Amino acid sequence: MTPGAPRPTPFPGDPPITPQLVREHSLTATEYERITALLGRAPTFAELGVFSALWSEHCSYKHSRPVLKTFPTTGPQVVQGPGENAGVLRLPDGWAVAFKIESHNHPSAVEPYQGAATGVGGILRDVFTMGARPVAVLNSLRFGRLDEARNRYLFAGVVKGVGDYGNCVGVPTLGGEVDFGPSYGGNPLVNAMCVGLLKEQDLIKAAAHGVGNVLLVVGSRTGRDGIHGASFASEELTKESERRRPQVQVGDPFTEKLLLEASLALIASGHIVAIQDMGAAGLTSSSAEMAARGGVGVEIDLSLVPTREPGMTPYEILLSESQERMLVVAPPDRVAQVQAIAEKWDLTATPIGRVTNDGMYRAKWKDQVVVEIPGQQLIDDCPVYYPEAQEDPAITELRGRAPHPASRISHPAELLLTLLDHPPIASKHWVYEQYDSTVQAGTVIGPGGDAGVIRIRDAAFGLAVTVDCNSRYVLLDPYEGGKAAVAEAARNIACTGARPLGITDCLNFGSPERPSVFYQFRESCRGIADACRALDTPVTGGNVSFYNESPTGAVDPAPVVGMVGLLSRADRAVPSHARAAGDIVFVLGETRAELGGSQLWEAVQGFVGGQPPRVDLAVERRLVDYLVAAAERGLLRSAHDCSQGGLGVTLAEVAMGGPYDETGFGLDIDLTTYGLRLAAVDLLFSESHGRAVVTCPSERTTAVAALAQELGVPAQRVGTVAERGGAVRVRLRDATVEHPVDRLRQVYFSSVSRRMGD
Repeated sequence: MTPGAPRPTPFPGDPPITPQLVREHSLTATEYERITALLGRAPTFAELGVFSALWSEHCSYKHSRPVLKTFPTTGPQVVQGPGENAGVLRLPDGWAVAFKIESHNHPSAVEPYQGAATGVGGILRDVFTMGARPVAVLNSLRFGRLDEARNRYLFAGVVKGVGDYGNCVGVPTLGGEVDFGPSYGGNPLVNAMCVGLLKEQDLIKAAAHGVGNVLLVVGSRTGRDGIHGASFASEELTKESERRRPQVQVGDPFTEKLLLEASLALIASGHIVAIQDMGAAGLTSSSAEMAARGGVGVEIDLSLVPTREPGMTPYEILLSESQERMLVVAPPDRVAQVQAIAEKWDLTATPIGRVTNDGMYRAKWKDQVVVEIPGQQLIDDCPVYYPEAQEDPAITELRGRAPHPASRISHPAELLLTLLDHPPIASKHWVYEQYDSTVQAGTVIGPGGDAGVIRIRDAAFGLAVTVDCNSRYVLLDPYEGGKAAVAEAARNIACTGARPLGITDCLNFGSPERPSVFYQFRESCRGIADACRALDTPVTGGNVSFYNESPTGAVDPAPVVGMVGLLSRADRAVPSHARAAGDIVFVLGETRAELGGSQLWEAVQGFVGGQPPRVDLAVERRLVDYLVAAAERGLLRSAHDCSQGGLGVTLAEVAMGGPYDETGFGLDIDLTTYGLRLAAVDLLFSESHGRAVVTCPSERTTAVAALAQELGVPAQRVGTVAERGGAVRVRLRDATVEHPVDRLRQVYFSSVSRRMGD
């Protein structure tokens, strides 16, 4: 406290600080003792709220910080690594890409439409506060099985929320993933990713500096929605969680669009020195984190904050998570210019405080001080925990099991139809048809392929973007599952012809206080780190989402990886579907008998277990190098990653084409000399890593094979692309799988919509 300054006092009507009130703020008795020691006194009610928000798991990473420090975060392509609103990677010609992924799981569980919509809004703001214009949105969604009405309600609400917000703001949704499983029935996962473009020289950061500079709130007025949103995100969901509905923010995408344009104009104007989104914990986190990054203090007068509800208290104003708000820092002589730019976009820019030199985080109501906390200690002195990590013996046992031998295995032709109808594998057309994927006119490859691709205006190069995670692999073997998430993302990027550049991650787990959950977290992060080192894809930031639990237990772990890649020529982007009859089909990589954690065992035999496929990172690196080189030389007509459902599903997807095609192509495939020691079921449905199916014009066959030999990638010619509307025929040593391509399309593209009643 500044000598002679008034001591913080309770605001009229504030409740007394009791042990019960401390517990209600999700603070332990030990943490409260730490707070009183830091302050040298008991906190005010407003101060208790500030600590509750900033020391929540969602804001402080108090259980995960030591593990996150093991990630590789540097490289020649890294402009900005973890610690800012979004990571930034270097592109050619002075360009850069800003990208970030975050979760909005708990809000979406109790209010799916607004929870998902405001998740999109928040991630957009994280990107454009870096000075980047958003050019793509992606999402990773997980729900319970669609045969339950509540899961269908949550699924429909989340998809509509994502679509409505992104469509209204005018940012294309380029891709994503959707999975279903029983563990997500009580706690769906809703992760949103945004990608933006900027000139590297225009990058701006969220560090307040310049004593005497002014803090201004730009955008919407502050209401009571979203109060305690950060602490809500740091709790397990219970039957009482529906009562937390008022803590879910309410979004307004039209105001977001105005705020986007105003923010980019403010950054370009040079009139501001810092800008920060008011996301989790609202004004509290934005102001405190800006001050700590800049090593300065701040003083805010909460009575000056524009509110939309009468009688709001300092506590409510500090903790509100009302959407579409920014906090900017500007020199005093630039305030009028800042307000003029905001007014141009029908927004207000209201001065509410100033940067100070005493290092204190201070909030007042007119002349009354209600919060005064040492600013750097508020951020840096949050307790850090080192939880016990121990694998659940039941998982160890499950990893060594296989389905009961008596379980029925049908003919491979029937199994293929079953898998194509299985919602985790089936087309997600029902989802992405609700999204605008072509707005901004830069889309080269939209949803439904391996990765989305956009061209950079006034440049030859493009960007490929994807999100990936196989939760079953992580559940059964967290280390291999973490590696697999990065490896599959890299394969998806490379299949388009792009070189993987870096990742952002959204790490979704149950309670870190459970040793089995923290083991999953630690080991999957170790796998992600090893894969990123091997593939030269540093981690630029992300989000940890713990406490994804419901009365039925923890969710299956989902460390989702969002990746961006550089395509040297956007006009040479490689799609995932066959495009011409007579083209030659190659299988790249080796198939092994690896059905552990497979969709076949789950969809057909109702069993999740076994040892998941192991990832050979050297093999993955060679495959990536091959796919990128082949695209740069114009050798390939299509390339498709082999993953869920194995080679059988991959071949079917190559043949079927997109949902808006009139029909697909037939395939004539001969696997009688491929995978000689494998049974038909293993050959078609094993999910071995390091594989892809590519097609090429017949005159490029020799070059395709020669490049594979040069780079050490196994490549076997297995057949040809047949006529449009023909049959997919796969000959095995002891069986033949044959279906008209239109039959495959009907099953694959109708699966989700049929279950949703459309």
